[in-house]
Amino acid sequence: MKRAVVFAYHNVGVRCLKVLAARGIDVALVVTHHDNPAETIWFESVAALCDEMGIPWIAPDDPSTPELHAQVAAAQPDFIFSFYYRHMLPTAVLALAPRGAYNLHGSLLPRYRGRVPVNWAVLHGETETGATLHEMTAKPDAGAIIGQTMVPILPDDTAFEVFGKLTVASEQTLWLALPGLIAGTAPRLPNDLSQGSYFGGRKPEDGRIDWTRPAREIYNLHRAVAPPYPGAWTVVGGRTLVLGRARMAAGRFDGQPGLALRDGQLLGIGGDGQALRIIELLENGRPLGPEQVRGLPGLAGRDA
Repeated sequence: MKRAVVFAYHNVGVRCLKVLAARGIDVALVVTHHDNPAETIWFESVAALCDEMGIPWIAPDDPSTPELHAQVAAAQPDFIFSFYYRHMLPTAVLALAPRGAYNLHGSLLPRYRGRVPVNWAVLHGETETGATLHEMTAKPDAGAIIGQTMVPILPDDTAFEVFGKLTVASEQTLWLALPGLIAGTAPRLPNDLSQGSYFGGRKPEDGRIDWTRPAREIYNLHRAVAPPYPGAWTVVGGRTLVLGRARMAAGRFDGQPGLALRDGQLLGIGGDGQALRIIELLENGRPLGPEQVRGLPGLAGRDA
């Protein structure tokens, strides 16, 4: 039986740990994160799964300490896996696994290397993405590709919905790759970084809407950061409002870019005269009712 140390977090971490168990991998140690109290935790807990399965786990703040290196070495892993763990692993730790160290990344590498690849793909209006299992190196998401699974991004999919697809794609990719990894016959496909792209992390303030942009671009922003992510937001009368649910509206609309009422419907008009039909508008996480929407400053006079 092959042994692994696994760095894991989020739904992908949970599902892939279950895949390792199903394929007969002995998980000697899991390294995960403590949940951030400032973050909306909508995903499953790796730590809770480890408790349920009797797997030892730790959650150090820094994976580059001598103490962690010693703990991984003591586990004597054949493999190291990283499933949505949020830190880069030192090369000295990667070297502790004689059968290799592998990461599952939420894009079709070499495209969308780096942080939050699902959100970036939706933001840029991509029609497909996927999960990639690759060798870990000193550079992020740069090692040889072991396997990939593509998923579609439908026109109205939010990043949350796409992430659900990627969780399944990650499970499939790992399940199919493990027999070859165990046997030492897994392919190593080129990961040509010159053909790809790299993106950093996103912050809640990056979700502020610029209504002068084309409506489709604004819609993609909404889809990329819609709840349970922090959301695309705007300020009306000093109040911060978040788009909870929205769709593209048919036709073109007169008026200044921004929020407007048209025949009782709340629209977000872009700089190109196209608009979003805003189905749900949130303030402090709670939906505004119709009367509250009509009471927003500057909207009533725009109703046609």
